[in-house]
Amino acid sequence: MFARFRQPRVIGEILGGLFLGPTVLGALAPGAHDWLFPAEGPTAHVLGAVYQLGLLLLLFVSGMEIRSAFTRDEGRAVASISVAGMAVPFLAGLAALRFVHLERYWGTAQSSSAFLLVFAIAVAVTSIPVISRIMHDLGILDTAFARVVLGVAVLEDVVLYVLLAIALGIVSGTASAEFGLPDLLGLAGGSAADIAYHVVATLGLLALFLALGPKAYRVVSRSKLNPISRGSPVANQLVFLLSSTVLCLFLGVEAFFGALLAGIVVGSRRREPASAVEAVKGFSFAFFVPVYFAIVGLQLDLIRGFDPLFFVAFLGFACAAKAISVYAGARIAGEGPRSSVNLAVALNARGGPGIVLASVAFGAGIISEPFYAVLVLLAIVTSLAAGSWLERVPRDRLLDRPAPAEAR
Repeated sequence: MFARFRQPRVIGEILGGLFLGPTVLGALAPGAHDWLFPAEGPTAHVLGAVYQLGLLLLLFVSGMEIRSAFTRDEGRAVASISVAGMAVPFLAGLAALRFVHLERYWGTAQSSSAFLLVFAIAVAVTSIPVISRIMHDLGILDTAFARVVLGVAVLEDVVLYVLLAIALGIVSGTASAEFGLPDLLGLAGGSAADIAYHVVATLGLLALFLALGPKAYRVVSRSKLNPISRGSPVANQLVFLLSSTVLCLFLGVEAFFGALLAGIVVGSRRREPASAVEAVKGFSFAFFVPVYFAIVGLQLDLIRGFDPLFFVAFLGFACAAKAISVYAGARIAGEGPRSSVNLAVALNARGGPGIVLASVAFGAGIISEPFYAVLVLLAIVTSLAAGSWLERVPRDRLLDRPAPAEAR
C-alpha cells in the first residue's frame, strides 16, 4: 500500500509488524498474539536470527551505497551542511539533557553516558535509504539537489554510526568481558580504561578499513587460493561480511559496525560484479530486511508506558534543531532560500538509520521500551513528512539552486 502511494516501503513494513504486535493484535486477541509469537522456543529463536541477519544485511547494503553517493561537484554545500546539520543538532541533544531529566527512559543497562549519546544521535541522524528511495520515485536522483542530500547523509551516517558503536561499547563494558580482546587484556567492566579502549578500537577499525580494506579485499578476491571468489562472487561478499562482523565481535565492537564497514569496502571496488551486488541487494530486500523492519514494529507497544505528549515535544525539538541547522548551513554555502528549505525537510527524514539506532540501543539496554517507541515513531513521521513534502514541491522549485562553487 505504501509503495502504491509512493511512500517509503519500510513504513508499511513497520506498521505491518505494529498491527501484529502488542499494540493491536496483543490488545484485541492476546491469546492469538502469544500463540503466534511466543517469548521462548524455536519460533522466538528463528525470528531473532532473521532479525540479526536482516540488520547485518541492511547495514552491508547501506555501506555499498555510500560510494555512489559521494561527489565532488557540490563539495562546498555538502561540507557546510554536514558540519552544521550534524554538529548543531548533536550538541543541542547533549545540551537538552542538562535541563531535562529523562532517567525514566533509561534501559536496563542504566548507563547515563550511553543514553546521552543515543539521545543526541537521535536528534542529528539522517536516512540514506529512505530519502534516496523517495528521490528515486520522484525521478530526481540524478540531480544536483539529490547529490547534495545524499552526500550529506553519507557523511552524517558514518560519523553517527561510529558514535553509536562507541555507546554500545560503553554499555558492553558495564560487565566484565567474556569473549575477545577486552577479556584477554583483562579490562575491568565499566572502567575508564575499558571505555577508552572501545573508543580507540572503534575509531581504529574505521581508519583501518577505509585505508587498507579495499586493497585487502581486492587481493583476497583475486587470489588463486580463494575458490569462493571464483565460484560465487555473492558468496565471497557474504563471507567477507561475516568475517568483518566476527572481527568486530573479537575486538569488542558491535557486529553491525563490521557489516557497515564491509559494505563500504565492497562498494569501493569498482570492478565488483554488478550482478553479485544486485543479487545481494535482491535477496536482502526480498526477505531479511523487510522481516527485520516488521519485527521492529512487532516490538512496538504504544499502550503501556508510551507518553504521546513527550513524543510530540521530542518530535518538535528534533525536527526544529535539524531543520534550522541544515537551513543555516545551506545558506552559508550559497544555496537559495527555497532550496535551503527543501534540503532542511529532506535531511529531516530519519528512516532506516533512525530505526537501527532505536532497535540496537533497545536491544543493548541503553533505552527503555517507551523511548524505543518514541524513536521508531520519530523515524516514521519524519520520513513520511519528507516524502509528502518533496512529492508536492514542483520539480522546478525543488531544483532551484545555484550552480556549484566549482562551476562558478
